[in-house]
Amino acid sequence: MNKVNTPQGIIALFIITLTLLLSGCAESVPKETYLEGKTMGTTYHIKYYDEQEAISALQIQEQIDAVLVDVNQSMSTYIKDSEINTFNRLPANQFMPISEGFRAVISESIRIGESTNTLDVTMGPLIDLWGFGPDKKPTKRPTDDELQAMVANIGVDKLVLNEQGLAKTVDGLELSFSATAKGYGIDKVAQLLESHSITNYMVEIGGELRMSGEKPNGQGWVIAIEQPDAEPGKREVHRILLPGTMGIATSGDYRIFYIMDGETYTHLIDPVTGMPIKHDLVSVTVLHPSAMTADGLATALTVMGMEKAQAYAQANNLAVYLIAKSPDGLVTYSSPAFEPYL
Repeated sequence: MNKVNTPQGIIALFIITLTLLLSGCAESVPKETYLEGKTMGTTYHIKYYDEQEAISALQIQEQIDAVLVDVNQSMSTYIKDSEINTFNRLPANQFMPISEGFRAVISESIRIGESTNTLDVTMGPLIDLWGFGPDKKPTKRPTDDELQAMVANIGVDKLVLNEQGLAKTVDGLELSFSATAKGYGIDKVAQLLESHSITNYMVEIGGELRMSGEKPNGQGWVIAIEQPDAEPGKREVHRILLPGTMGIATSGDYRIFYIMDGETYTHLIDPVTGMPIKHDLVSVTVLHPSAMTADGLATALTVMGMEKAQAYAQANNLAVYLIAKSPDGLVTYSSPAFEPYL
């Protein structure tokens, strides 16, 4: 299946998936159904418990695949005639009618972008400028003039969303939903399961998750955050979570970077300055009822850095877990709203 991600999103799949490891009970659980497949340039894994069994697992998977194909057709920049590419080719000040799903994703992306100033679904060209796009290798640092010109021509403030649809106020503005489309796909799959009265499930796409209910034996879902400073090639558990009925996303900056002229440049870029971030925060985990919102917030908070991310989480009562580097090793922070899940 074609990828939903832009160049920025490809990197996100390798780095941002800090990744949430799935762990479960060793006992065999009756009526467990497990499904897996490919979507959005990555994979999905689903477990659920269907007490009524009114529909077969094969029918469920066919419906799931159909839902994810629709999401991809709407939001993949790798599909020439996708909805997002149609908008990206549009000239300024021309409204395009958009689908319900597209409206949901752009609305939440704009909301998070305006609230945080660190999530920008228009910054794909800025990512490319720094050499983090597909099939590109950085050869030199962009000049200050190049960065200023780029920053001046991106931003969610240059989008207009109303009942007519969506428009851009500057020519050349392009969208990328790499930080929110994957979570939206998860939410749509969860809604599909619930439409069949399946309320005990776990849905994972590319390391982001949403779960609901519990197993037949009464045990809740158990999730582990990966240790960010584990040895290369090894994956270690940092912390165990009991998220209950929630979406969960983790973002980090510790896997993709390059060194040029003695400077280290991460793939995570501040849309305000146009510069790759340089701070101590290496991992952000967000719990939220919507996987799409958790997905977007995890990226936005990572760009903020430890101090600003803490303040934002507290001010907005968000369930957030942060891991940062220090001279003495890793330090952690869990917001008051996150504590009940530890």
